[in-house]
Parts: sequence; C-alpha cells; structure tokens
Amino acid sequence: MKRAAVFAVVSAALPYVAAPGYLAQVSIDGKAYAGNIPNNYQGPSPIRLVSDIGPVKGTSNPDMFCGLDAQLAELVVPANPGSSVAFQWSGGDHQKWPHNTGPLMTCMAKCEGTTCDKFNSTNAQWFKIDQAGKDPKDSSQWLQQDIMNGDSYTVTLPQDLPPGDYLIRHEIIALHLAVTMGGAEFYPSCTQVRVGGSGTGTPSNAVTFPGAYHDDDDPGIFDPTVFDVGSKYVFPGPPISNLAAASAGITPPESQTTTFPPEGAATATATGSGSGKGSDGSGSGASATGGASPSASAGTGSSKGTTGSTTTGAKVQCKLKAWSASAAASSASSVNRPRHYSRIMRRILHTSS
Repeated sequence: MKRAAVFAVVSAALPYVAAPGYLAQVSIDGKAYAGNIPNNYQGPSPIRLVSDIGPVKGTSNPDMFCGLDAQLAELVVPANPGSSVAFQWSGGDHQKWPHNTGPLMTCMAKCEGTTCDKFNSTNAQWFKIDQAGKDPKDSSQWLQQDIMNGDSYTVTLPQDLPPGDYLIRHEIIALHLAVTMGGAEFYPSCTQVRVGGSGTGTPSNAVTFPGAYHDDDDPGIFDPTVFDVGSKYVFPGPPISNLAAASAGITPPESQTTTFPPEGAATATATGSGSGKGSDGSGSGASATGGASPSASAGTGSSKGTTGSTTTGAKVQCKLKAWSASAAASSASSVNRPRHYSRIMRRILHTSS
C-alpha cells in the first residue's frame, strides 16, 4: 500500500510525458525497408501503417494484432528460413524510442488463403518465435534500454519455417506505468514477408490477438514489482513455439536513409523454392525491393539478448505533425522532450520501502 501511495503522489506531481513511438524501419538480410510515419503515408512499405504514434491500451483491444487502425501494406518482401530481420524503432518527431522498461516479443502468423497484402489478420494464428526482457548481463536493466539508446533488435527466422506469406508481429510493451492496473502500453507492429525455402515445420502454441493476453492483470502486464531490482519478470502470452528464432538480440543502429520504392511497386518474390502468389493472385509477383537501399550497419557488430530459444482502451492521441522543412527547423532549435521517469520512480520506491 505504501509503495502504491508513493507512486500515486509522484505521478500526480510530475507533468504528463507523452511517450509515443512506431517501427520506423525493418531490414531483412541487409535489405532495408522504410516504415511510414503513423497517419502520414509517404510510400509503399511492407510495414502496416498505423493511425497514431500512441500505444494500444487494454488486452482485449481489437487493435492488439497489428497496432492502432493498422492498414494493409502494399509490399510483401522476400525472406527465407534463417533470414536476419532487424527492427529499428523510433519515437515521435524523429526522436529516439522513449521507453526503457518492458519486454520485446516477436510472433509470426501465416497469411492463410491469400497474400499478406490482402490478408485480414483478425483471426490470424500467431506463434511466438522470440521474447526478450531484462539484460542477461545486468538484471537491473531491460534490453529495451538499448532500443531507447538507438540500437536495433534482430531476430533470425526459424530454420524449419515452411514457405509462404507471413506477418511478423514485433511488439514492445512499455511497463513504466504497469504498477497500476491497465497501465501497460502495447506497441505492436506487423511486417509482411514472403518466405522461400523448403521448411516443413508446424508451429505449436498458436494464439490470436486479442486473446493471447487474457486480461489486464496478467503477470507481465500488471507488475507491481517492475521497478524492484532483482525481481523476476514473467512474460505474458504463449510460450515460445517449437518454431523458434534461431537467435535474437540487440544489434547496432540501422542506417535510416532508406527511401520508398515507387508507388505501384508489386509484391516481392521470395528467393529459394517458395512458390507464393503475387498481389494479383497469379503466381510470383515482381520484385518490390529495388527502391530500398541496404542498411550500412546491418549484420555488423555483436548482438546482446536471447539466443533461440483489451476492454477497448482509449487511444492515446499524441498526433504526429507532418514532417516538413519548417517543422525540422523548429525541431532543431527546440529542447528535447524529457524521457519517462522509470529511474526516478525506482529510486523513490526504493527509499519508501
């Protein structure tokens, strides 16, 4: 009770700090694809566009599968079993990701019956391939701190993944407000890929979103001990599937100089022996990857992290203004927004106990 009272007092005293973010880029085997700024379409992408940079709130929220009002993306880009997929997150106004407390989790779902650029993921069967929480070298820190520092997170796709079109759902859960019920913030993203190869695996532990997280009081979502040094974290959702990522971890920042391919670029063709259909449903699509340039740092450096292994909530309305020359100029002269106060809370809660 004492800890909760202290948190309530401090929360009331501190100014509200918006903490929006989105998946800004994904790189597959060194080929980079830009994501659109939420509610600001700029060009074709394999990352499904969301309507707002705020979080999804509530475990039964219908936006849990791919993000706020997520729209079908135009591109389905090539990948293979064992492909390296790097996720680069961004905060609003081209700042760095603003949170450092909570897990990163990656699921996949096959786009059954159609190509992913036409697939309604409401009833998709998701299987978890990776989850990452606290830093294995320092249990007082979360790997999300590295995302806040500007690093990327890279997952190696399962080696026995069957060919076909898939959504990759990479999610960050921000837990800086999770000491109160309903405080967790969910940031799911969906990337459309076409997997080649000749894998024959059948994934276990499939779930749907919403549904994978049962309630707002699930362990790992409501967490009164989240700021306690040494506390053990329980991951929400299903266990890791038998089709697990071959490896995963923190990797150096991705170069974000990627441009969008021309509008009307067709669905990509997966390499290997995968057959997949193009967006017109008539066999392989034309390559859609020609407009994107590979990341300068993709595949370099050592990784840190794991190795293989929604009552409908209100949407936070931190609308991102369209980026323009005038906005860039004003941003350059403005003071950076304050980050969230997890470290402050940790010290205050520690001294109050």
